[in-house]
Amino acid sequence: MEKTRQNLRTAAIAALAFSTSAVALHAQPKTNMMHQWAQGSEAAAIAKLGEMFEAAGGKWEQTAISGHTSNTLAKLRSDVVAGNAPAAVQLKGPEIIEWNQTGQTANLDDLATAEGWDAVVAPELLSVMKPTGHWVAAPMNIHRVNWLYSSKKILGDLGISVPKTWDEFNAACDKIAAAGKICIAHGAADWADTTTFDSVVYGLDIDLYRKAFQEADTEAMRSQGMIDAFAQLRKMVGYMDAGINGRSWEQAMAMTMDGDAAFFLMGDWTVASANLAGYKEDVDYLCSQTPVNWGGTGYILNADSVVFFKQKDPDYIEGQQLLAKTIMSPEFQVTFNVAKGSIPSRTDVDLSTGGFTQCQQKSQSDLKASVAEGTLVRSMAHNMTVLQKYRGAMMEVITEFVADSSITPEQAANQLADAVEAQK
Repeated sequence: MEKTRQNLRTAAIAALAFSTSAVALHAQPKTNMMHQWAQGSEAAAIAKLGEMFEAAGGKWEQTAISGHTSNTLAKLRSDVVAGNAPAAVQLKGPEIIEWNQTGQTANLDDLATAEGWDAVVAPELLSVMKPTGHWVAAPMNIHRVNWLYSSKKILGDLGISVPKTWDEFNAACDKIAAAGKICIAHGAADWADTTTFDSVVYGLDIDLYRKAFQEADTEAMRSQGMIDAFAQLRKMVGYMDAGINGRSWEQAMAMTMDGDAAFFLMGDWTVASANLAGYKEDVDYLCSQTPVNWGGTGYILNADSVVFFKQKDPDYIEGQQLLAKTIMSPEFQVTFNVAKGSIPSRTDVDLSTGGFTQCQQKSQSDLKASVAEGTLVRSMAHNMTVLQKYRGAMMEVITEFVADSSITPEQAANQLADAVEAQK
């Protein structure tokens, strides 16, 4: 009788084991990715990921949250507190570190080792994707923030060369304004104001940029260098037209592409939107790095990445593996980045084929040069350096300065420091 009971127990355990393994074996890979790409070229780019995920056998769902990073973070916190952490979320550097510290992120080390990610991912991204030495995120791309787009027609008609320093830029704008043309196309958004200021501070004083925007050093924010940067920004606002309010960044881009404005300062997602709208590089526009007074090659880096959160459902666990593998595949890195205007996070992708533009190829070569010269920085404007609470506080000050001409550069520098100190 005892032997019979033992046999029954053994059979039951075996059946349970088989049932569990069968569930895992037949798990349907699925995901619901939370991201901010709700429209334009960005929405088109993320659609590529969904198509490839489904082609590989996964079930794709997405939650697009438009607007600020703060909107995404608020939704993420709400879901995590409710015990419903999303399987995959688009996040940037500081937020990856913060969420990794909570113990909520999934560990991708086994997949990363099997796929050899450490050997192919750009070194500049490794510490971001592996905040404590373990892979918790997959990088989708590398964006360059400090691009200057120039109207080939306006510069050609007025005999102006693409400016390399801020003095040259101001002189060009004076000449353009004297000819009755708009010098700088700009849209109404705090992140667009801050994108412009990113390039101004960086181009005037790279050491100041590192202290103020990468370390949140408030003494640096109150310095004469920051006052000078706000003075340059004030001058640039004077080179903009009066129709900024209500204008999107895509509309501002079109002003330069159509020859209605000479310059547009914006990241390389502009390339994707310009291509989508039918504009041609070296015909409608030129791309170059924003001015730097210190010479050499400058590169302000931004990167999109997907962070994975711990899951209990086998379908979502399988989906995380498939999604991460898809993101890191050379095929996706080409397809996504051609559509996004950025460059692959993998260093082994050849940009001379596959539809990459000359601007994108230049971005890759300038990235390598910037690393060699020691001039690479991450973007404060695009949430790659300080915590969101500091970034948000700085953005408010910068945008108020752009909108209110009564604020002096000295006042703005002190307000910037005050705003950050209030968050500490």
